Amino acid sequence: MGKATGFLDFARTDKAAAAPEERIQNWNEFHSPLDRRQRQEQAGRCMDCGVPFCQNGQMLCGMISGCPLNNLVPEWNDLLWRGCEEQALSRLLMTNNFPEFTSRVCPALCEKACTCGLYGDPVTVRDNEYAIIEHGFSHELMQPIIPNVRSGKRVAVVGSGPAGLAAADTLNHRGHSVTVFEKADRPGGLLMYGIPNMKLEKDIVLRRTSLMEQEGVTFRLHTAVGTDISADELLREFDAVILACGASVPRDIPCEGRDASGIYFAVDFLTSTTKALLDGGLQEGNHISAKGKHVVVIGGGDTGNDCIGTCMRHGCESVVQLEMMPKLPDSRAEDNPFPEYPRISKTDYGQEEAIAVFGSDPRRYQTTVKAFLKDENGQLCGVKTVQLSFTKDAETGRLTPHEIEGSEEVLPCELCLIAAGFTGCDKGIAEQFGAQLNARSNLQTEALSHAVATEKVFTAGDMHIGQSLVVRAIREGRDAAAEVDKFLMGYTNLPGGAK
Repeated sequence: MGKATGFLDFARTDKAAAAPEERIQNWNEFHSPLDRRQRQEQAGRCMDCGVPFCQNGQMLCGMISGCPLNNLVPEWNDLLWRGCEEQALSRLLMTNNFPEFTSRVCPALCEKACTCGLYGDPVTVRDNEYAIIEHGFSHELMQPIIPNVRSGKRVAVVGSGPAGLAAADTLNHRGHSVTVFEKADRPGGLLMYGIPNMKLEKDIVLRRTSLMEQEGVTFRLHTAVGTDISADELLREFDAVILACGASVPRDIPCEGRDASGIYFAVDFLTSTTKALLDGGLQEGNHISAKGKHVVVIGGGDTGNDCIGTCMRHGCESVVQLEMMPKLPDSRAEDNPFPEYPRISKTDYGQEEAIAVFGSDPRRYQTTVKAFLKDENGQLCGVKTVQLSFTKDAETGRLTPHEIEGSEEVLPCELCLIAAGFTGCDKGIAEQFGAQLNARSNLQTEALSHAVATEKVFTAGDMHIGQSLVVRAIREGRDAAAEVDKFLMGYTNLPGGAK
């Protein structure tokens, strides 16, 4: 695969990123692709390693190692190295419905499991994937594929995030008639409103949903199931229903002063900015603004970083990111061997931007909020924090936090963004369809199944497995589609589901 000595002959070269001070002046994606020769060399670094952990996609010690979609990484890297972009595109689309999304927002689980990364730099798998799919669109290779024969079966997909879109796309190509119900004004779910524009430009999402419409998928926007259309109606009108509404209940911070004005969940903050941009641009009063404000972001994950990047573009006065857990090591610890996902510290784009502008890392580890402070008008004016120490249970390894006496500090804050994850799915949707919830407040199904207790109702994505990655949501959608296909037809030839 690739060039036999490519990983020795060519150094890893990533797509160049615009300087932080430059890129925060706009809302555009900020990486510049390599030219064709350079990209071929990067693909040529993919060695014939014998055991391609990159496409493994298995859980190891509670974390995924390799691509959950089992992308045929060595195969399309080899084709890209040889200049066969069209064939590489064909191999890529065999396992991934939406490479244009994963090549932008996936944390590249494949690269973390790349054999080249054992003693050097891993292959630029994600950037290679980006090059293949964008070549496909720019050279008009991504044309509508309309089924020659329709099955006569109708499927409703509730939710148009990555899981819902993957299920709809897969079932439509199988020949079923699919209608996607979306309560928002635009399709895409978290792809549209949960991920900032500079990370995933929304024209990319609309480009794909437009292609799906040309292929026969129907999108019904501004349609909230339970309000605009009932569960009973869907069950009467469709042969199967897939619930892919995401993990929509954000985790709150219920401490003193929580009722202060100026505290928002991250998803609402990010949505308000993207919607304003799409509706005509950011203007005073049409979005939740961080301009000129001291901002505190609670949560150290990707969403928290997205909040930082968005605040930097608003023109915030300062930004602090609170992370409850200790800082991860800068390199693999002995108890985190390859090919486990590396539990190491990383500095993401938003944090880079804050460092460049304010001169220091915005992150404060082992710190949590003790109280929100408000002025006489009920407006947020500060956040009281406290530092934490941890004790480790010898049997379970679980860390228990303890407040450090005398470590309280008051941070100036007019805008606080809670990016502490999600606690489960919309219970109202579950009740309407007679679905049960498990201990994690996700829809209950049998192991390795997507079927809920109610006949002909299935689930996929974060609503099924809890908050996770876009790439896992796509896999969920594909697997659910295979199970639905078998339910409708008595068998399935789709990959991923039980035969």
